[in-house]
Amino acid sequence: MERWTNRVAVVTGASSGIGAACCKDLVAKGMVVVGLARREQRLQELKAALPAEQAKRFHFHKCDVSVEQEVLDTFAWVDKTLGGADVLINNAGIARQADVTDAGNSADMRAIVETNLLGVAWCTREAFQSMERRKVMDGHVVIVNSIAGHKVPNVPGFKLNMYPATKFGITALTETLRQEFNNKGTKTKITSISPGAVDTEIISGDTKSLFPNMPLLRSEDVADAISYCIQTPPNVQIHELTIKPVGEPF
Repeated sequence: MERWTNRVAVVTGASSGIGAACCKDLVAKGMVVVGLARREQRLQELKAALPAEQAKRFHFHKCDVSVEQEVLDTFAWVDKTLGGADVLINNAGIARQADVTDAGNSADMRAIVETNLLGVAWCTREAFQSMERRKVMDGHVVIVNSIAGHKVPNVPGFKLNMYPATKFGITALTETLRQEFNNKGTKTKITSISPGAVDTEIISGDTKSLFPNMPLLRSEDVADAISYCIQTPPNVQIHELTIKPVGEPF
């Protein structure tokens, strides 16, 4: 991680789960970290819980990635305040417990697409534009995907709604962005991380009661995998990394 010391990482969905774990991990390893989330109070609590030296390098900004103007304003703030992001961790994501065929669920479907897919595209665009303006050639974009972005799991009693569709979209978007980065002549890397079931707020109490013995990853396990990917040598790009808990049934 030496080459990332005091360089800036932006982490979306930083108020809990994988995002919060990434913030803690990266700031502990010497990076300047900006946590983005809708719940600003959670971000304040995260900063307060950090050791004093690390807290100095942790910044936060309220941002709903599903709202394009908020993304534009936030990355402009990062550029002005901290000089711009060199690493972007696209972690923000939501799920809704409703079938696609249920009546009256349009708002849920739209929210999933806008957060899980469009939010990633907007954040990546703004981070990459900043890197190009600053002539940063070694940036890294990480997207927290899912095993549901490669195969739709058939889990009785668990409603997936548009979640797998957006994650399949992320799989395609990752390759599209890799080609775009390459065609623009940069050395910016992109990595899709596809975890299995993770013990986060997306796995609600109701879901856990349906599958009481289901093995789960910790958020810290995924954060550790992300750190591993951004530490690779300049000539190595981990395009896709799948990480599952031992014994996962799907």
